[in-house]
Parts: sequence; C-alpha cells; structure tokens
Amino acid sequence: MPSPRDFLSLVVFAHTVFALPFALLSAILAAGGVPDGRTLLWILLAMVGARSAAMSFNRIVDRHVDAKNPRTSRREIPAGVVSPAAAALFCAASAALFVVAAAQLNRLCLYLSPVALAVVLGYSYAKRFTAAAHLVLGLSLAIAPVGAWVAVTGAFALPPVLLGLAVVFWVAGFDVIYSLQDEDFDRREGLRSIPARFGAPRALQIARLFHGATLVLFYAVFLAVDGGWLFGGAVVVAGAFLVRQHRLVSPGDLSRVDAAFFTANGWLSVAFLVLGAADVLLR
Repeated sequence: MPSPRDFLSLVVFAHTVFALPFALLSAILAAGGVPDGRTLLWILLAMVGARSAAMSFNRIVDRHVDAKNPRTSRREIPAGVVSPAAAALFCAASAALFVVAAAQLNRLCLYLSPVALAVVLGYSYAKRFTAAAHLVLGLSLAIAPVGAWVAVTGAFALPPVLLGLAVVFWVAGFDVIYSLQDEDFDRREGLRSIPARFGAPRALQIARLFHGATLVLFYAVFLAVDGGWLFGGAVVVAGAFLVRQHRLVSPGDLSRVDAAFFTANGWLSVAFLVLGAADVLLR
C-alpha cells in the first residue's frame, strides 16, 4: 500500500516551487495586495490539484518509457512502489479537486477548468509528436499566473498574459537543459526533444534564446504593472539566475544539471515573488 510520501514523491511535490510563486505574485498584482483568505486558499488548492493530476498522469503515460531509461527506472511506478491503478485514482482525485476549487473561485474559472486540464494532461503525449514539447510544458505551467489573476478578478488582462508567456519560455529553456541528460535515449526510443533533434550545442543555444525571451517578457510585465525599483530588482535578479544556470552546463559537462534545473530556477521563482510582492505591498 503506497504511503502519502510515495504519492508526494510520485508528483515530485518539491517542484511546485516553479509555478506557485508566479501564481501567488499574479494574485497579489490582481488584488493590489494580498487576496482575501478564501480566494487564496482555493487558488492554492487549484494549483495542488492541477499539478498533481498532471504529474501523476505523466507518470502513468510514461511508465514503460521510464522503465527503459536508467535515469528514471527508479520512479515509483516502474519500481513497483505505486501501481498504475493507484496512480490513476490519485490523478482522478487531483483533477476533481482542481475542478471543485475552480468552481469555488468564480464561474469563468469553472468554465476554463476543462481547457486547463486538457493542456496539463495533454503535455504527457507531446514528446511523442513534436520537439516543441518543451514549450507545451511551459504552457502547462503558464496557466498558473493567468489562472490566479482570473481567480481574483474574474477577467483576463495584459499583465498575467505577459507573465504567462515569460513562464512559457522560462520553463521551456530549463526543460531543454534538463533534457540534455536523455539526448541519446530519446533518439533511440523515437521521442522528440530539442536535444535529440539538434544535438547538445544547438540545444543550449536554443535554451539561451528562450531565456532571453523570458527576460524581455519579465521586463514587459514590469512596464505593464508600472513596477517600482523592487520589481525592477526582481527582473535583474531573474536575469542573474538565468545566466547562472547556463554557466553551470556545457555540452561536455552535464554534472551540474540538477543545480541548473532545480536550484537556480527554484531561487529565481521565489526571488521574483518576494521582490515583486514587496513592490506591490510597500507602495
């Protein structure tokens, strides 16, 4: 019988640090301060539900591929820790939590919840068809800041769309870097990725272009919300972390991919939230 810890490991709960800070910042920008407790609670539950559904579904879809890859063969399903049936039940419960949370927020969130689920679940198949799967993953996480804004205001606006686009390219860039580890495996298995299609040197160049676009879009958000010096500092700090992760990895040395993938990007998202939120709250 899998334990709660096994399910947290299944969905790599620690990686919530990537999207959640941008969702919280978007909610704070939309509210012009900290949203009321009820709204904040349902945003958090929606985030947990959507991400848990997406990750568990991905593990189910990829279980046979994961079993063949030495890097992923110890994941919970191929290792026999969590059965596909248990993962499917967890996925269904997580998706239900997301829809319930969306319904508690407002009608537009409820109407858009099936679309959001289609995107976050559909990502799991993208690598079978296109090397642009990295961008699809980025789109899955970009739903978070856009959805948080809609949760607070009940409408779309330019700032969350710009922030969402920044997240698309940010995630796509660091996912390309992470995928360098599976370049040869993806080619053998017929899976599409930018490293498998273009090779490591060109893949890193593409990742730099994605992260350049990220920085431009972060600056566009700064302008769109009429940000102060703290928000400007968030953009500068984000740029420093983006440069840092590209210094950690080269085509011939992937030993620090985890530091580039998790540490640098985790700090980037948290720093952006702290500085961006402080800019709003201290005005």
